[in-house]
Amino acid sequence: MKHGQQRLRAGAAQSLSDRVTTWLFLLPALAVVVVAVVIPLGNSFILSFQRVRINVPDFEPVFLGLENYRRMFSDPLFIRSVQNTMLFAFVTVFFELVLGVMFAMMLSGDGRGARIMRSIMLVPMIMAPVAAGTMWRMMLDKNTGIVNYLFTLVGLPAVDWLGNPVLAMVSIMMVDIWRMTPWFSILLISGIKSIPGDTIEAALVDGANRLQCFWRVVLPQMARVLCLVLMLRLIDAFKVFDIVFVMTGGGPGMATEMLPNYIYSQGLRYFDAGYAAALALVFIAAMSVLSGVFMAVRRRIAQD
Repeated sequence: MKHGQQRLRAGAAQSLSDRVTTWLFLLPALAVVVVAVVIPLGNSFILSFQRVRINVPDFEPVFLGLENYRRMFSDPLFIRSVQNTMLFAFVTVFFELVLGVMFAMMLSGDGRGARIMRSIMLVPMIMAPVAAGTMWRMMLDKNTGIVNYLFTLVGLPAVDWLGNPVLAMVSIMMVDIWRMTPWFSILLISGIKSIPGDTIEAALVDGANRLQCFWRVVLPQMARVLCLVLMLRLIDAFKVFDIVFVMTGGGPGMATEMLPNYIYSQGLRYFDAGYAAALALVFIAAMSVLSGVFMAVRRRIAQD
């Protein structure tokens, strides 16, 4: 009995020592999170209830209560930027998912050709968004771009890709799909390779064709990976900024103005820090809700 109690005390002491050691190792990371995330969020929360003009020396903040939040829901520019962002995010992620699955199925083999193509596919993804946006802006220029030059070679008229409101949005979407489809493909290839080969072989032996094998064997076993990849990519698509800023600057007019660009304009172009903080907090809250929905769906998939 005495030895048993001693062992319990020793185990409790060891457990406490392990917890202390774990927290000591986590402290540097927690300090970074507090300095880089918690403090700025707290400051933004306070700013969102004030009128603050950061371009006016010695400007005294004025408490407005919920005025900044009421203002955004009657702001037509804010509503337009939300509509543009949702359109961009859902359309691009849909096409990236479809194309990503197709390329993943075609390039999941271990042959030399598949390995070479996987390496080539990484090129758009590893390019900096600013570099990719600048390259495509030059290529799509109405007067000097190579795309319109190729059109004229075959007798087609030059197209104002970035000056037409509809075509400007389509152009930004195409560039994003070009950049991020390989990201989908690489992650989905990893998911496909994790599926046991004998499962697919058993389905083929039982008479399933390749399409049935994909829908009934491959896709269900990739559901958790697909849910995670969709969540990460959709949230990232809502945060689009670099490509839009470089290619169109949100124009022509408000045709390609995304919510992150609008927040940037309010805070660093018009210096309305309070309104920009309110916009940013609403954006963060919306992304948190979206993440929660995806996590709930992923837990349901895991239970099923």
